Amino acid sequence: MLSFPPDGRLRDFQDFILKVYGVPDDRLFSIWDLVSNQERFATRALKGIRKGDYEKIKYNLLIAFSWLMAVANRFHIDIEEEVWQRFPALCSYCGKRPCECKKIKPPRRLEVPHYEGRRPKTISGYQSMFNDIYPPQGRTTADAGVHLAEEMGEASEAIHSYLGEHKEDQFAKLQMELADLVSCIFGVANSVKIEVAKELALIFNNNCHICHEAPCVCSFSSVAKFKS
Repeated sequence: MLSFPPDGRLRDFQDFILKVYGVPDDRLFSIWDLVSNQERFATRALKGIRKGDYEKIKYNLLIAFSWLMAVANRFHIDIEEEVWQRFPALCSYCGKRPCECKKIKPPRRLEVPHYEGRRPKTISGYQSMFNDIYPPQGRTTADAGVHLAEEMGEASEAIHSYLGEHKEDQFAKLQMELADLVSCIFGVANSVKIEVAKELALIFNNNCHICHEAPCVCSFSSVAKFKS
């Protein structure tokens, strides 16, 4: 039996998704199917924000997060490394913690320093890091949801561009956009006080969260019909 521990790392969760869902993902889903499912559950989380439904936000946000790991796996991207390179315990744009972008309005992204001693070791650590960089009291939950939707669109554009021409700079852009999307998932979680690692451990405590097999044996049609 495979389970995700509450003290697990981002890399551990990505590896868990690969072990449980890697085979069916490769056999049944195109990259656009994976992206579509990530967006499908993320938009359900956004619907939960509109309706003030905490459980709807929580479950769908975390399932969207799992599909994002599947996207990263398809491209062989180490999402933990990309998140750290993008957000080294500082805002990736203004280089401050907490972020001061609204105040100083930097005209471009700054080169921010990396201090390995600050690198979080667990998912909980990354969630705390993003809480410090982007304090949730600085914006509404709806604003956090809008930012998530915006970054989903930019990630889709980056994937589209890379698959069209397969250039190195396009792949680098794709890596950055996936990291930005991870930050927005944590942003929504912090806004509504979801303990991401704890809840992932509850959902993924016995192989696939639906069929409870590893590898997952859910069919394409059952995934397409799944609602939460």
